[in-house]
Amino acid sequence: MSATESDRRTTAQPKPVSGVPMRDLLAACAAAAAVSTPPRAPEPPLAQPVTDRRQAA
Repeated sequence: MSATESDRRTTAQPKPVSGVPMRDLLAACAAAAAVSTPPRAPEPPLAQPVTDRRQAA
């Protein structure tokens, strides 16, 4: 095996820099976003449709 083949094999798979798997990092970010995002405000009640609008004949 030549030196270039050896280099290709070692560079083909990225190695974690911090030792934390990407899946765990993404899960931690998603959890932090879920915890730090305030809950949505309740939606205002829908207006009742007016059905008594009859005109006198």
